[in-house]
Amino acid sequence: MSEAAPLTRMATLTRAGVRARAPLRLGLAGGGTDLSPYCDRFGGAVLNATIDRFAFAHISEDPEGGIAFRASDIRAEERYRTGETMASNGPLMLHKAVYRHMTRTWLGGEQPPMIVSTTTDAPPGSGLGSSSALVVALVEAFRAALDLQMGPYDVARLAWQIERQDLGLAGGRQDQYAAAFGGMNFIEFLADDRVVVNPLRVRRDYLNELESALVICFSGQSRQSAEIISQQVTGLSEAQPEVLESMHRLKADAHAMKDALLAGDMRQIGRILLRSWEAKKMTASGIATPVVDQLFQLAMAQGAWGGKVSGAGGGGFLMFVTDPENRYRLTSALNEAGGQASAVKFTYDGAEAWRVGP
Repeated sequence: MSEAAPLTRMATLTRAGVRARAPLRLGLAGGGTDLSPYCDRFGGAVLNATIDRFAFAHISEDPEGGIAFRASDIRAEERYRTGETMASNGPLMLHKAVYRHMTRTWLGGEQPPMIVSTTTDAPPGSGLGSSSALVVALVEAFRAALDLQMGPYDVARLAWQIERQDLGLAGGRQDQYAAAFGGMNFIEFLADDRVVVNPLRVRRDYLNELESALVICFSGQSRQSAEIISQQVTGLSEAQPEVLESMHRLKADAHAMKDALLAGDMRQIGRILLRSWEAKKMTASGIATPVVDQLFQLAMAQGAWGGKVSGAGGGGFLMFVTDPENRYRLTSALNEAGGQASAVKFTYDGAEAWRVGP
């Protein structure tokens, strides 16, 4: 393939436009064990499930012949001339990092004019993996525009590389793989950056029951996970006994959650969520905020069987499991207390891209 071929193909595709989407996820168990150095030394295990919230990316031709990055959900836009040096920071750093990496790697540094726009169904810092899902959606859109032969492992690995290595953003590995693969997965993180995604074959009636029992609630606080993750990494690097023991507990809970899901044991799922929440709070300070504690205590008083935060903590979304007959009452109580609670549906497809128009 000639060097000009990918650029020509991209120009053809972007005139019509390419869209992509990647699902957000709930972290059911094991979150934190996908962090280095824990997973490098002990191996991590995470169980997560994608939900009906998405990150969307759109690549289209810029009629002005420049390069524009937009995120309407956070009301941000940046414009550049082709060949102009782009700022590496700012609210659209993810968009620019993906553009730079994809054009440098597959277009020999050529910077084609285009508009790269995104929206996400949850705010940054939600604990639903929205930032990583956004990067996965962007990578998937460029993959389609460039007609690259990349599977979900490749897309997830590249998204992780752009976030963690190119930009140096703190975080683990689970979000990129959840967004790329979709569905309910038991994911193992091994030494030498090896990742194994194991889709769970859970009976449909068990999935329906769990979906009917779940309530998610936005605390109203978006959080910056970097400080929490930094504390966890420090504790792991220094082999602090409390942090290590808690991480071991979280990994064991990922295995236990898998068994409970496969058995359809909703009460046990609730117990594991509670146990993991207590273990997670031992890995860093600031994971449980006063608002999170208030909503959590209210939910338990209103009949929740168990719950935890999704993601690093410090705010974002909480999840609870309750008797499906009690879900309306629990949701109403959380909303009356100032939370933003709702039901949620599982999704089973990962990142996907399509052309706009004929």
